[in-house]
Amino acid sequence: MDNLKKLIREVPDFPKAGINFYDITTLLKHPEGLRGTVDALAAEFEGTKVDAVLGVEARGFIFAPALAYHLGVGFVPVRKPRKLPAECASISYDLEYGQDSLEIHRDAIGNGHRVLIADDLLATGGTAKAVVDLVESLGGTVAGLVFVVELEFLPGRQKLEGYDVRSLIKYQS
Repeated sequence: MDNLKKLIREVPDFPKAGINFYDITTLLKHPEGLRGTVDALAAEFEGTKVDAVLGVEARGFIFAPALAYHLGVGFVPVRKPRKLPAECASISYDLEYGQDSLEIHRDAIGNGHRVLIADDLLATGGTAKAVVDLVESLGGTVAGLVFVVELEFLPGRQKLEGYDVRSLIKYQS
């Protein structure tokens, strides 16, 4: 994955001083980088029984549909409030500096459906854990979670203990 890691731009002091932002737009614009990322994400769960891939707004929408296509399953969007037109299930969760909410169509996941959750980044794990809780509240089973980037120096993986969590590119500081 070092070849993919080299395509990610590091932006110091964004969005505020002391934060190092890992910008994947430079990876996305690189044809081989994008293809290699999607192929590697799909390889992580090739052969795993999955009924759908969930993508978390917004950057999860970049990878989840391509991953679903690779795996031969459908894509389900998990969105910010009031973006989906039909009846939704929602969850609120704590952020470092406040709260946020996510929604999914109530009929997107049925009892026993096995889903793969895909997003660009695993950092503190709050968003990913909220999506896990949302899936399980609808009777679904989390087959796994897959991320392009993981910030290992943050507690994201700990919040997802007991789940199959995989990431392609890891930063340790």
